[in-house]
Amino acid sequence: MENAILQNPAVTLIAFAAVIVLLFWLIAKTKWHVFLALLVPILLFGLVPGVNLELFIKAFETGFGKTVQGIAIVIVLGSIIAEALKHTGGVEKITLTMIQWVGEKRMPLALTLSGFVIGIAIFSDIGYVILNPLVHGAAIAAGTNMSVMATGLVGAMQLTHAMVPPTPGPLAAAAVVGADIGTIIVYGCIATFVGSIAGYIYSKIVGPKVPSPPSKEFLGTSFVETGRELPSTPRAYAPILVPLILIALQSVFKNTLAPEHVLNTIFAYIGWPVVAMLIGVALCYLNVKDEETKKKFFNPWIEDALRTSAMIIVVTGLGGSLSEILKGTPAVDTIAASVAASGIPSIFLPFVLGVVGNMITGSTTVGVITAASLTAPMLGTLGLSAEAAMLAGAAGSVIIKYVNSSYFWVCTSLSRMELRSALISYGGVTFVGGVFSMIAVYIMWLIGLI
Repeated sequence: MENAILQNPAVTLIAFAAVIVLLFWLIAKTKWHVFLALLVPILLFGLVPGVNLELFIKAFETGFGKTVQGIAIVIVLGSIIAEALKHTGGVEKITLTMIQWVGEKRMPLALTLSGFVIGIAIFSDIGYVILNPLVHGAAIAAGTNMSVMATGLVGAMQLTHAMVPPTPGPLAAAAVVGADIGTIIVYGCIATFVGSIAGYIYSKIVGPKVPSPPSKEFLGTSFVETGRELPSTPRAYAPILVPLILIALQSVFKNTLAPEHVLNTIFAYIGWPVVAMLIGVALCYLNVKDEETKKKFFNPWIEDALRTSAMIIVVTGLGGSLSEILKGTPAVDTIAASVAASGIPSIFLPFVLGVVGNMITGSTTVGVITAASLTAPMLGTLGLSAEAAMLAGAAGSVIIKYVNSSYFWVCTSLSRMELRSALISYGGVTFVGGVFSMIAVYIMWLIGLI
């Protein structure tokens, strides 16, 4: 391999295995922040005997810059939308309208579908914090338990948070592998809808058998009972759906119409993720009612969004650096050849990497970015599209939420579940949701959709 960062395949494989093991160990055992836990092992790779330092440094810088250049602003704008939805009542209104459409008698399904929508825009743990009082109240009113009422919601929010942009994890993974964001939105929604319904069915079957009584301590504290003024239904959904539709239509028109078609000309701009997400931010602003809140929109909310975005952007860039360095070694061909020789469909490689990354670190974001970073250099050899690899890795990164996951503990503590009940409910639904989403991804890959 000419101009390789490291020529020896055996040394390369051992070195990269050491990088991944050290990365997971630093996060899981020593509790390092993911930024340093990723940066330090990558830089230590440069000290391996035989590494061409000039090519190594070039690959590091190129990979970082190439990855973040297209998505940094989009991640920030997505975080601003999430902050605005959290503070203006958008999350609450989406849930209320879903309950009205589906019916109070089918409250667990309504909450599952609400989670499916909400997880696209905001972090799943924040979504559960907002909805928790409603879930307890609904369980008490229905005479059922928290496992029945909350499990589908917990699973659905995690799925769309992991697999559908513009939440930072899938957006970052799409950037690392070079996937089309519009295509990811369309097929990610299909896969996660399948997984969400599977999770709902799981909650109906398993939930009644799990001891998990609701708590009266939250009665009177939900947004329904406090009488908080909420935006209208169109205004609540618009900041999420309008950018998604614009971005998705850009991809659809690009793949189905002639390049010179007027719709391609129009949507090349308004469907560009930067413009589409900025339109979403503007729609959020319409939900701000008073002057005091408008001041918060332009200062504290944006500052909070920037803080949230910074970590994701830097980690995404480091994932791109790792991918670019791996691309410059013979390890790519060796790993891809091994997968081909095993007879296992190549799409399961990113899936397994996502599972391992999530289960060791407890972080869906780490899982999906790790899977994308390691798979990206091998796409051509594996015969995978960027979209298939990204969605497979994201499906794996949901499996399974248990005691090393902050999301698991947020949901467990607020739902007042015992650990065993939470492992069955929330651990079980993330396993089921991830598996069925992966089945949907696999089928779409088999028939050539992705």
